Amino acid sequence: MPYFEGSDGTRLFYTDWGQGKPVVFVSGAWLSSSAWEFQMLPLSEAGLRCVAFDKRGHGRSDWVGHGYDYDTLADDLAALLDHLDLREVTLVAHSMGGGEVLRHLSRHGHGRVSRVVLMAVTAPLMVWAPDHQDGIQRHLFDAVEAERTKDRPRWMAQNAQAFFATHLGNKISTELIEWTVRRCLDCSAKAAVEVVRTGFHTDLRAEAAALPLPTLIIHGDADASAPIDLCGRRLAKLVPDNVYKEYPRAGHGLFITHADDINRDLLDFIGAASR
Repeated sequence: MPYFEGSDGTRLFYTDWGQGKPVVFVSGAWLSSSAWEFQMLPLSEAGLRCVAFDKRGHGRSDWVGHGYDYDTLADDLAALLDHLDLREVTLVAHSMGGGEVLRHLSRHGHGRVSRVVLMAVTAPLMVWAPDHQDGIQRHLFDAVEAERTKDRPRWMAQNAQAFFATHLGNKISTELIEWTVRRCLDCSAKAAVEVVRTGFHTDLRAEAAALPLPTLIIHGDADASAPIDLCGRRLAKLVPDNVYKEYPRAGHGLFITHADDINRDLLDFIGAASR
């Protein structure tokens, strides 16, 4: 199986399908590269080179006990781009993966990257701050973290319907929901806690405002994990050169429930940016 070394020697697994302009998928918390199958298969068949990797502590990568801050995660992403010598890359990020992409660009520059897609990302800032009073209070986050850590399988199963916003009519099979829950559990307890803390507490407002590349922002208006008023709509006001798309009734798991729409938008954006 293909592996590369992360910034500190951590062994990280990746998947590489197809030929053509490279698209690198960056997963959110708990999910590995396997979560992107509904994008990687059709896009690779459409003539793109699709690459995804398992974040440290996730999937088939080393389950290390350190390095879950955005600096290290961004360095891991840079190591992948260097390992494969990828250029003119489209970076596609979901959830807290958006912070990895923003930190990668501010920390490593955009010499290898041509465009960015931020999908249901937990940016620019989730937590309450004196100049961000609509943010979520820390004690509320801590309470959810404690409940989730006490019984991860139960918490994941109970919150799966909200993840996909099935109460609003989004169609997804019971088997696919269970498959996604199993993927979310395929990470270490350490990683499960630390990556969410990183995504919740990190202020990415300045990095979003300085994003130097064409950007597609996609967000569901029923996202319970990254509320649209706190994340997608604010991000769209900060990023200089962006196309913003709201998906009605879509939840955080829109890359599965709205895969066909996502893939059309990705192909349109990559083609338009290339031209």
